[in-house]
Amino acid sequence: MTNAMGRAAVILTALVTTFAGATAACADPLPQRQDDPAAVLVFSKTAGFRHDSIPTGIQAIRDLGAANNFTVEATEDAGAFTPANLDRFDTVVFLSTTGDVLNATQQAAFEAFIGSGKGYVGIHAAADTEYDWPFYGNLVGAYFQRHPAIQPARVVVEDRAHPATAHLGPQWTRTDEWYSFRANPRANVHVLASLDESSYSGGGMGDHPIMWCQNIAGGRSFYTGFGHTNESYADPALRQVLLGGIQWAAGSKQADCRPENGYTALYDGSTTGWSQAGPGGFSNADNTLTSFGGMGMLWYDARQFSSYSLKADWRLAGDDNSGIFVGFPPSDDPWSAVNNGYEIQIDATDAPDRTTGAVYSFKGPDTAARDAALNPPGQWNTFELLVEGERLQVFLNGIRINDFTNTDPARGLAGHIGIQNHGDGDEVAFRDIRIKELTPPQTGGPILGVGGRCLDGTDTAVQLWSCNANTSQRWSAQGQTLRVDGKCLAAPVTANGARVTLAACDDNGPQHWVRQADGTLKNPASGRCLSVLPGTTRNGTPVRILDCTAGPHQLWTSPTV
Repeated sequence: MTNAMGRAAVILTALVTTFAGATAACADPLPQRQDDPAAVLVFSKTAGFRHDSIPTGIQAIRDLGAANNFTVEATEDAGAFTPANLDRFDTVVFLSTTGDVLNATQQAAFEAFIGSGKGYVGIHAAADTEYDWPFYGNLVGAYFQRHPAIQPARVVVEDRAHPATAHLGPQWTRTDEWYSFRANPRANVHVLASLDESSYSGGGMGDHPIMWCQNIAGGRSFYTGFGHTNESYADPALRQVLLGGIQWAAGSKQADCRPENGYTALYDGSTTGWSQAGPGGFSNADNTLTSFGGMGMLWYDARQFSSYSLKADWRLAGDDNSGIFVGFPPSDDPWSAVNNGYEIQIDATDAPDRTTGAVYSFKGPDTAARDAALNPPGQWNTFELLVEGERLQVFLNGIRINDFTNTDPARGLAGHIGIQNHGDGDEVAFRDIRIKELTPPQTGGPILGVGGRCLDGTDTAVQLWSCNANTSQRWSAQGQTLRVDGKCLAAPVTANGARVTLAACDDNGPQHWVRQADGTLKNPASGRCLSVLPGTTRNGTPVRILDCTAGPHQLWTSPTV
């Protein structure tokens, strides 16, 4: 606008609910902008099956680099994986690699490369690589299991804001060799596309992700199962998938790649439940709402919301103006939302308290974080508005850019939501508006580990200790953080065996913990699990992160209550 873990939360079942896909309250480190041309290393060494499409794939990536301002070098020499050589690149593409292709020294160099904030892109048989290297398994996201004959299949595009998929429609029918994976990666990665197994023969996974991204171990990882055939690399749509994946992994384009589960669509092509207030409106085509005229607002009149994570993808055509309203009462007058709720602004060139990410006229965003996370006009962005009581956090492409608490008794954050059509000449598009309602955190309770001892956090130390009623064992879950005595469980060092600690809560990756189905608590930033050393259960045993094995030293539960 230009005018005016409670106890239940740490019980195993509640932890599953809180952590599985509860991506709302996490913010990854600031994205790395590329002011100079990015440099890409394509690695295609094979120690198993060799795809005859590798040379075609290399040439396709060279063509993409020449047309899009990034340099490309290709090698099958694992000797290229030294710290000095890798430092020349922004991302490494594993192009249909197979088998064991790097030795221990080369693996360590690549782990350090990712830990420095760099990128990885895995194409097709990259998932059929390095089965005995846990870091790589976490990085690629899932290992290959089997595939049927090459055949057409229907691809369901789940995220149409990521630069790798924004050009695609909701569905895409193409021919390839369709991998099934040993495990479903959805809990740990952000799924961009999946396979409709009813559209081809030989699937067997049920829920079948085929393309995903993730922020992990300090860097970025993008994987696509596409790319078996030579014909794939002549397909302009697939070339754009590869281009967007490389650009995102290299840090030149931004996207929200946190795991996302448990959301319900409010708009995904259908405007059922929505009403227009005021003049102008939104056209509805290609599962996309595009604003015209105004000033008006399309609002979700079917119900109100109080504690929730709201996500919406949006794109500006140019220097345009719009916003998302929250916390207003039902009304056909758009000014009711202005006067009773809050607007999260979309307009990067407005005043500091009225610019993209601002709570309009109340609190401006962290502009450094916002500018680093923002894609320019013509490209898609993703907002998350996290409402917990009277606290509103704003995330842009997975990065927290605003944290606002309502103190005005005449306003509130509970209520309806809406999107603004600001006026003639303002063209703003919205896609995939979805919501996840949250259970407010409750007061803390114990987390039980190996040997019947409890997770205990005192000052900065985290250890096993005999279970007692002290506050140092009353843990609560908020978003993807575990908290005790006002501090957060953190893994600031990602190395295998590094000790965990307590730190001031900042919602960054080292403080994120995701409950796994096997009973472990995984730190996505390191790809490792909350652990003690095997065979150690005495009081004062330090708690660490170790490669995930689901052994008894990594299982965390709560007593029956």
